Formats: sequence, structure tokens, C-alpha cells
Amino acid sequence: MRFKSLVLCILGIVLTVSPVLAKEKKHEKQMDQQAMMELWQKLAQPGEPHKLFASLAGSWTTTTKEWMEPSKPPTESTGTAEMKMLLDGRFLYQEYNAQMMGQPFSGVGIDAYDNMTKKYVTAWIDTMGTGIFMMEGTASADGKTITLRGSHPEPGGGKMTHRAVWKIVDNDNQQFDMYGAHGKEKEMKFLEITYTRKP
Repeated sequence: MRFKSLVLCILGIVLTVSPVLAKEKKHEKQMDQQAMMELWQKLAQPGEPHKLFASLAGSWTTTTKEWMEPSKPPTESTGTAEMKMLLDGRFLYQEYNAQMMGQPFSGVGIDAYDNMTKKYVTAWIDTMGTGIFMMEGTASADGKTITLRGSHPEPGGGKMTHRAVWKIVDNDNQQFDMYGAHGKEKEMKFLEITYTRKP
């Protein structure tokens, strides 16, 4: 009897939802191929966010602070970063060399603003792993404070969530703050990198 009731219930949901989905599909008008190509070309052009990225191209010195525990003072180190634009001003490329947890550390990042999704996207690889770490987010109205979110799996199970706040102070100064939380633990700041343009 329960099985019969369950089947009737599912059938009722399907019959209710199907016309709604069909109606939504009818409203999706197929874009003309020429119009689609023109839109793709427009979306492929660098805009204001990309111009802001371009202003960061050059050589930088970095000061890094790392917090292993919030109650203890951070470990500090210095490093360098080289930034340049790729593919005719569409992506910002960074090569970063410093110390991390007392060990030599190198990383490569690509920052993008996706005109289609209107989101900022970062892909990061470094010498502390073999994976590609991805974050996505939005910016403040002036485009100079970009907030990104992402996560990665942890050894032994579970995952760590991240929130990064990238402040572009001006053409010669930037700051990158990283916050994280293991599982459902409270978020804590664990990284701060200050960038100063080399003279």
C-alpha cells in the first residue's frame, strides 16, 4: 500500500512539474548564429577589470605573515613576485617566490575576470601540492577589493574552505589576506601577503 502511494505521489509531482519545464523551454529562444558569434566576440574583449590587472604588471617585493594559531604571533618572511598580462591583456599571470612554513616556496597564479559570468576566477599551483586550487568571487564597486572563495580536500578526509580578500590599494601596493576553516570550525586568518612594487 505504501509503495502504491509513493508511486502515485511521484507521478503527481512529475505531471505537475513537466508542463512548467516545458513552458520554460519554450521561452528559451534559440539565438541566431550570427548574433551569437557577435556576442562571443564582444565578451572576449578585455574590459575595465582587465585594465586594472594590467596596471599590476611588473616586479614586486613581498612581506608574508603566517598564523599557525590565532593566539600566537605570525611567522614573517620576504619574497618576490613577477606579474605580467597574457593573451593580449586577458589574464594576469604571477610567479611568486618566498618562504612558507620555513621552507622555500614557489607558486604560479592566473587571475581572470570572466565577462560571461561576471566573476573573478583564480587558478593557483605551487610547490606544496600537485593539485590546482581554484577560487571564484566578486569585487567591490570600484573593482579594487576582490573577495574570492574556494575549498580543497584535506588528508584524512574532510575539506578546508577558504576566503581570500585581495585589496589593490594602488598601482604600487596590494595586499592579499587568506582566511580558512577546517570543516565546521570557526574561520581564522592564516596568511597575509603585502606587495610593494620594486623601484
